[in-house]
Amino acid sequence: MRIAFIVPTPFDVLTGGTLYDRAMAEQWRQAGHHVDIHVLAGQFPCPDAVALAEAGRVWRRLDGADVVVIDNIALAAFDCAEIDLTRHPIVVLDHHPTGLETGLDSAAAASLIEIETRLLPLARHVVVTSATTATTLSAQFGLPAAHMTVIEPGTAPASRSVGSGNSNGGISHPGPATVNILTIGSLIPRKGHDILLRALARLFDLDWRLTIAGGDRLDPLAAATIRALPAELGIAARVRFCGEMHGDPLAGLWREADLFALATRYEGYGMVIAEALKRGLPVAVCNGGAAGALVSPQAGVVCPVDDVDQLSKALRRIIFDARLRCSMADAAWEIGASLPDWPAQADRFAHILATHSRTH
Repeated sequence: MRIAFIVPTPFDVLTGGTLYDRAMAEQWRQAGHHVDIHVLAGQFPCPDAVALAEAGRVWRRLDGADVVVIDNIALAAFDCAEIDLTRHPIVVLDHHPTGLETGLDSAAAASLIEIETRLLPLARHVVVTSATTATTLSAQFGLPAAHMTVIEPGTAPASRSVGSGNSNGGISHPGPATVNILTIGSLIPRKGHDILLRALARLFDLDWRLTIAGGDRLDPLAAATIRALPAELGIAARVRFCGEMHGDPLAGLWREADLFALATRYEGYGMVIAEALKRGLPVAVCNGGAAGALVSPQAGVVCPVDDVDQLSKALRRIIFDARLRCSMADAAWEIGASLPDWPAQADRFAHILATHSRTH
């Protein structure tokens, strides 16, 4: 099967969406499919003139594809009179509705919601990455459930986190080490780094350190504001910004962590939360979108979005109580072991593509 996969720039930035796209493409290739990735230049999710021109250029080069996959973040660039979305067999991959992205002004959000509402039914099928996104597209966008399939992200094999030695891996007694907290996510408003920092700033009497791994390319202004906040809160000595991490350096951060925290305002799935559970880490998150769906009460805590007070109280309990962290780590490890892998999820996705391809 020849698959044309259309994605928005920047495609090399480490986000849940790009990691999902890249993992799927790699698995399809390993299964023997031909995958052409078309990266659209320009501005997203609200497309500028460059993005619109790129969409038109790519559209004219798709005749050889058996099926076309469009990442929904790029979908608005195809809202053009010159482009007939019914000409090619299209499957849209919807990570989460673009109009619900935190930080958009009301006019841009309304425009993106209208575009997605109008264009999604033109696709032969829509793949979503969580049941939460499927419910949202049905309830708020009017997309029939029969027009969608949920294919959650996979996970790769991972070793259990060791941490500081006083909370994970079956240790059942408190230890003197600092509690290492890890959060991973681009420095954008949706990830809620400001809420996490404010919640931790209240815990001045506890011994904790926070590492933030996330790039600043998506929103440099927001990133600068987030980087300045620890000094404003008087916790700069406890907070480390590592930038965008991958490979062995990122594996090292996972290995050293005692607790994973993400005060996200919205997640279509929450791949990084699944990664934390896969490594047996207790998890503290906010319940934006699907962020809390994987987290059982035994494996962590799920707090309301933007609720600094509740998040701070939950973090205090987990940081203070090493026995609780140990119990949560065991429960997280069990959940992580049950999560699907990438080959299985890519095979399910490929079956959808074959069903809706030109040759079917």
